Amino acid sequence: MSADQTESSSTPPRTAEHFDAVIIGAGFSGMYQLLKLRDHLRLKVVVLEMGDGVGGTWHWNRYPGARCDSESHSYCYYFDDALLKDWEWTERYPGHEEIRRYLNHVADRYRLRPDIRLNTQVRTARYDVRDNVWVVETSQGQRYTSQFLITAVGCLSAANVPDIPGLANFSGRWVHTGQWPHEGVDFRGKRVGMIGTGSTGIQCAPEIAKTAAHLTVFQRTANYSMPANNGPLSAEFKQYVREHSDEIRQVMHSTPNGHPFRFCDRSAFDVGADEREAIYEEAWRKGGLQFRASFRDLLSDQAANDTAAEFIKAKIRQIVHDPVKAEILSDIDHPFAAKRPPIDTHYFETFNRDNVELVNLRADPIEAIVPTGIKTRNASFEFDIIVFATGFDALTGPLLRIGIEGRNGLRLADAWREGPRNYLGLQVPGFPNLFTITGPGSPSVLTNMPVAIEQHVDWITECIDYMRKHGLSKVEPVESAADAWLLQVQAAANATLLPKAHHSWYLGANVPGKPRVFMPYAGGMAQYRRLCQQVVERGYDGFELVA
Repeated sequence: MSADQTESSSTPPRTAEHFDAVIIGAGFSGMYQLLKLRDHLRLKVVVLEMGDGVGGTWHWNRYPGARCDSESHSYCYYFDDALLKDWEWTERYPGHEEIRRYLNHVADRYRLRPDIRLNTQVRTARYDVRDNVWVVETSQGQRYTSQFLITAVGCLSAANVPDIPGLANFSGRWVHTGQWPHEGVDFRGKRVGMIGTGSTGIQCAPEIAKTAAHLTVFQRTANYSMPANNGPLSAEFKQYVREHSDEIRQVMHSTPNGHPFRFCDRSAFDVGADEREAIYEEAWRKGGLQFRASFRDLLSDQAANDTAAEFIKAKIRQIVHDPVKAEILSDIDHPFAAKRPPIDTHYFETFNRDNVELVNLRADPIEAIVPTGIKTRNASFEFDIIVFATGFDALTGPLLRIGIEGRNGLRLADAWREGPRNYLGLQVPGFPNLFTITGPGSPSVLTNMPVAIEQHVDWITECIDYMRKHGLSKVEPVESAADAWLLQVQAAANATLLPKAHHSWYLGANVPGKPRVFMPYAGGMAQYRRLCQQVVERGYDGFELVA
């Protein structure tokens, strides 16, 4: 008799509501997973969402300037041509309001709301070996059981508020960009301190500066950023998207990052210096993430990367009038695109305003937050509002904030004590029938997210369908497969310049005490798709399937 058969844990409470699958999160991932399991496999499914509306990450990220860095015609579902044709984006890069309108449209179009429980925060999820069910408990005391548990909690949903001494004593108001008040924040006439210059800070600062009496930006790590050159979509482009959806889908599915453009098949040194400069100028003028597609070797060759890095640093020094500010903003310590490069709307221009100040935390670190504001080693600043644009406990944080326990009471927090370990970013040894959508070990944050999400959901749905058709009750990766995948994830990262960004949240470096492990799979979305398909073709090689 196996350990699975002899081991027993407490019987789930009789009041528990039973489903075939419980999905945690009602963003892009959770809603599509609900649709696939409910309408395609005819399973009984429920989605548990802690927010009071659908939208996932975009339900919470409502800070001024919040905008997607994927072009709107690609930042959407592509599983249904009818959906593509009945929704029309208005801007090249959609803002948070438009993305929420789109996701609410999807929820209504496919009648998803009846199976989504809002204002429901999952507190614990425990695997019951005897009954082969997951027992899910919420903070409100509800209990659910299900054969399958699918986490659709997002990669960037656990806000990272730094532990700065004295925050509790601040007499003003403080907010985090990832938990923005839905009623908004009025900055008019206020003295504002903003900590952080990642993508959220870069989007936020220009908007805050428009109405604040004074904005002080605290920068720890200087960042590259390209202009978005955002604007309304032309009628001609909208027509093109409607008529070429198959072609756009094919491009997104065949490129490393899932975006609707291909990388140019040339090295940065296949052309002379003048031509290379002209190529960068044209990419800068066009704006957006396509800048990094100018040459194929920008993320694999340091010398090639240096050409792009120096071009952008020169642009910063050209835009920012104050040479001291320009030097601080262009003193970037990592290769271009080793962090996901932000795109902006007049970020560097913001530092030319009389009401905007820049503090270099490398030279003058924050010592404490005091009742009146922020104290650095060398100065004191008085603020009415402090904005934390300090990002997220990425990839693992949203999962570890749920008390997940697998077989033998194994806590996910213990299994991942030295960093996330799983197979294909989809399943974790010791946690049967638990699937993670775009978790660590998958391409996720290195891609245009909806492309990665659709691939994950389709794979999970196909796996569950296979199990049901073959009378199988459990699926779980074997230890050796997880070990091999961990090595493959690290090897893929080491083949690029990505690990050279030592302060990157890809490595967990923004969260004190977090293991320094490169978390996403950097081998490219197209290659990952092939690997997942090969696993299926080999009879789910690396997974143990039990009747």
